[in-house]
Amino acid sequence: MAKKNAKIHALDGAEMTAEGLSFKGTIMEPVIDKCEGCERAIEVESKTYCPSYAQPAVKWAKGVCNFATHARAGVDKEGKVKVNPLKASKRAARGR
Repeated sequence: MAKKNAKIHALDGAEMTAEGLSFKGTIMEPVIDKCEGCERAIEVESKTYCPSYAQPAVKWAKGVCNFATHARAGVDKEGKVKVNPLKASKRAARGR
């Protein structure tokens, strides 16, 4: 039995290979600088990996990563809050 206070490691069963960290048949890439400060990041053998996504650079390519615990994507470049157009039309129809 495991201890009650022991923290469950999200990458249990992962092993280092010549290509990188292998977890369930997927090669995990180390996190990028934009991921620094995220609570999900886990350090394995002196490198930090994201257990939520194997290629963190791809998640940040088009904006903010939706798994990031330290960043929000709510405001666009002009400072306006992004609104889903479908939800906006439904609110307008109800008179809100």
